[in-house]
Amino acid sequence: MNLQIGFLLNKSLEALRNSNLESAELYLKQALRLQSKNPHILRLLGVIFAQRGQYSDALKYLNDSLRSLPKNSLALSNLGNVFFELKEYDSALDAYDKSIKIDPKYEEVWSNKGNVLNELKRYDEAIANHDRALSLNPDYAEGWSNKGNVLIELRRYDEAITHHDKALSLRPDYAEGWSNKGVALKELKRYDEAVDHHDKALSLRPDYAEAWSNKGIALNELKQYDSAIAHYEKALSLKPDINWIYGDLAHAKMKISSWSGLGDLLDVISKKVMANEKASSPFSLLALSDDPFLHKKCSEIYAQDGYPANSALGPIPKRSKKEKIRIAYFSADFRNHPVALLTAELYEIHDRDRFEVFAFSLLKSSAEDEMNLRLRKGFDRFIDVDSMSELQIAQLARELEVDIAIDLSGPTQHSRTGIFSYRAAPIQVNWLGYPGTIGADYIDYIVADQTIIPAQSQQFYSEKVAYLPDTYMVDDSKRIASSRIFTKEECGLPENTFIFCCFNNDYKFNSQVLDSWSKILLTVKNSVLWISENTEHFRVNIANQFERRRIDSTRIVFARREGLMADHLARYGLADLFLDTWPYNAHTATVDALKAGVPVLTLEGQSFPSRVAASLLNAVRLPELITRNQEEYEALAIELAMNPKKLAVVKLKLANSYKTAPLFDTPLFAKNLETVYIKMHERYLADLQPDHIYID
Repeated sequence: MNLQIGFLLNKSLEALRNSNLESAELYLKQALRLQSKNPHILRLLGVIFAQRGQYSDALKYLNDSLRSLPKNSLALSNLGNVFFELKEYDSALDAYDKSIKIDPKYEEVWSNKGNVLNELKRYDEAIANHDRALSLNPDYAEGWSNKGNVLIELRRYDEAITHHDKALSLRPDYAEGWSNKGVALKELKRYDEAVDHHDKALSLRPDYAEAWSNKGIALNELKQYDSAIAHYEKALSLKPDINWIYGDLAHAKMKISSWSGLGDLLDVISKKVMANEKASSPFSLLALSDDPFLHKKCSEIYAQDGYPANSALGPIPKRSKKEKIRIAYFSADFRNHPVALLTAELYEIHDRDRFEVFAFSLLKSSAEDEMNLRLRKGFDRFIDVDSMSELQIAQLARELEVDIAIDLSGPTQHSRTGIFSYRAAPIQVNWLGYPGTIGADYIDYIVADQTIIPAQSQQFYSEKVAYLPDTYMVDDSKRIASSRIFTKEECGLPENTFIFCCFNNDYKFNSQVLDSWSKILLTVKNSVLWISENTEHFRVNIANQFERRRIDSTRIVFARREGLMADHLARYGLADLFLDTWPYNAHTATVDALKAGVPVLTLEGQSFPSRVAASLLNAVRLPELITRNQEEYEALAIELAMNPKKLAVVKLKLANSYKTAPLFDTPLFAKNLETVYIKMHERYLADLQPDHIYID
């Protein structure tokens, strides 16, 4: 190597150490003009373009370097890193293996290979590679932190924190290590500590986009939505391709009714989803769009990225018919949660002559949680699997010879859909917890009804539809209102006034809904709207939104949260009419209102979440409360409020249906659901592929 090239290489390396990529590139290209096939110059140019995210250029230079010097372990390692960023994991592994074959003592390659194996969910192999890296260099901080990340995936959070602490003791200025530990703390629900650790990372690297995003996620858990929004936006300004962040940002904005720019955000998400990009989690999209095709596409992207089909356990051996069908419900919500409130009685009354009923509890509940205590008695076996990996849970389900595994969560908070990617049972079912398709071919069925998924909409679901005859939603008949007498005064409601109500979650509100509600309130002069208080930012923003539509803030009454569901049901009686939201309807809240005798007015859309209230109204024989557009919705709300006799007829019809309507007949629902399970099992025993199921 001549002196001039040596000088230019040294200058480029100095510029790289100072993160001055432009100067480094300038020096290297000067050197390249002197020696166009120098493998070291070509490799360093590849590294520079990789750091900029210009991966096609990085690949060109690295491959040119390897053509000049095929056994260059550093170039092969750099090539593996580019393939890792491109999510081309097989190519990354191939490059790392070739690098290791040339230089087996380079700890960074072993650990980088471990990172790829972690992405592929080959956790034992990932840990083995990180351990090999650490055996070569026990002071390799990145290796300790990378292994900690695998331990997070295995839910071994305390061990993960120990590994991140070791990394930080070796390298206190390691920004990624601080943020990685923050992620582990978030999983342990130590949110304030998580925020502190992300802050430390950002003090070291203010342009660290992932730390801004991770801190936003922790702030979101703390319900500091305004701060979370600011952090998501900062992360996006630094790196616009962070996975799922557009959906996280949109959902946080909807939580506090901060709707500015939301339409543009939905446009971005829609375009990215259609381009197969990881823009939003499926749940975040449900309240933004009524497009069932977009919902399916988003779910497919999320499932393929987070929990693709995994053959680690191999196929399940064919099983012969047993005396009883073993059904297992998988949920993180076997606690005081809407899913448990609706389903508790179902588990208790399943036909034990035909079924064994298991619970796989994915999230540990408080010892004082009364619902959890009741549920433990309602199953034949209640199994806490909170600390187990998804692979271990699937293996346990197989060992117990579960015939039908029912996922009660889908892609919602604390869910573990990855369990089903290993094929936990011969038949796998999506029901109740997530209003939409999971988008994975290993989920065989979705339980629904013909209102929720009419025949022409089957194309929007990756599962086959198991149709129940009335409604897909169950209720617990033991869940009744308390004897407590609420007064309008104590609830902040005026006397001699028509009371509209909507006790939906904050993220279901949107500008179109408020446009309609405001028109209704402006026409029905002597009326107020009673809604859940949610958070302070929500209250302030929603009141401002109404005032922009000429609705005085005194006409919006916020309902405080009641500690007991029975008390919440009791106070419903003060309301006259429940106004539903769209495209995400009231689900459990519709059941609550109807069983409390309050009619629900809904607008039926095209997607699963926008058709649930219609399904429930059909199940109490009140289809006249289902509207198909905003104008019809507004007109009917006004008519019911201004025509007391018509509303009285509707209320009487609802009261009379309480003892006979399918929605309130839990034993009938149980029988119908069991019939569906039996038909699924019969198809399996007959070696038939899953297909749509209908019962009379």
